[in-house]
Amino acid sequence: MKVLISGGGTAGHINPAIAIAKRMKKEYGAEILFVGKETGLEKTLVPKEGFDIKYIDVEGLVRKLTLKNVTVALKYLRAIGDAKRMIREFSPDVVVGTGGYVCAPVLSAAHSLKIPVLVHEQNVFPGMTVKMAARFADCVAVSFEDTISYVSEKAKKVCVLTGNPLRENMLDLSYEEARKTLGIDGRPFIVTVGGSLGARTINEALVEIVNCLDNVEFRLLGGTGERFFDEVNEKIDKSKLGDNIAIVPYIYNMDVVLPAADLVIARSGAITVSELCALGRPSVLIPSPNVTHNHQEYNAKSIADRGAAVMICERDIQNNIVSDTVKSLIINQEKRMQMSKEAKKLAITDGTKRICDIVAELARK
Repeated sequence: MKVLISGGGTAGHINPAIAIAKRMKKEYGAEILFVGKETGLEKTLVPKEGFDIKYIDVEGLVRKLTLKNVTVALKYLRAIGDAKRMIREFSPDVVVGTGGYVCAPVLSAAHSLKIPVLVHEQNVFPGMTVKMAARFADCVAVSFEDTISYVSEKAKKVCVLTGNPLRENMLDLSYEEARKTLGIDGRPFIVTVGGSLGARTINEALVEIVNCLDNVEFRLLGGTGERFFDEVNEKIDKSKLGDNIAIVPYIYNMDVVLPAADLVIARSGAITVSELCALGRPSVLIPSPNVTHNHQEYNAKSIADRGAAVMICERDIQNNIVSDTVKSLIINQEKRMQMSKEAKKLAITDGTKRICDIVAELARK
């Protein structure tokens, strides 16, 4: 079986693609080829995992009237031709797209060559590429049930709820095992994380929690991102620091830290939300407003509306609202337990398997 996979631009598109590739190779002995953009993050991440990758030259549309989009359109048409040549040379049984504008011409080329197409959407609100591909895809794999309401009637017929591919070792440890590994006692353990680069708003929440939560027993681990580390340390009241509070540039052992957490304060990227649900971790989600289609707010709202998280939008942050929310949750164990229960109801822990089984089924057609 041969599978061609395309998706890129951000780790949110590439890591699910790599997870699918790994399982297809391991479970089905599939031969894998990636197609991406040479200036994208995929150029680093894909070869690092041992997979071959070829490149096409394509750009995303500028979301306003501009002559630049003429150049973008011409590049897109050339990219379709390049993708067709790559597909003919590799002769895949299935083509998989995981989002990002780089996969749009690849999926279009596959469809024109009558190769089965599966497109996977990580977020609740589908991106432009997924909406385009959904018109002709054999399967639209969605990670959240709410996504189905945002696609066309035709696309609804081929939507399958699969969930997101999760990190392989994320579910290896139970809550108790993770806490024992970290040496954490019975006090509530708070984790703040703003992604690999860090997020200013999450770090402001971290500072607020440390400086404002008096007379509350808790432990805390805050991942600031390298660029914010010094800034955060300057703002924190040093008298509040001790063995119970750790501020680090990056949390490398997230597969142990998240399972041990009693409360997580984070952005609401698709994989983060999926992992929190899979682990049943209560969370305060602060969506990034600086993303296409405001998709992080859709992600957070999807689980907050079901009682699995609290969503605080940046536009609503004022007067210690974050620390007050965290304090109310830390002292209310019953509320956290209820949030954990609701999160687990939304969890899909075998997303990679579900997607790969569909890919294998399409290859047999």
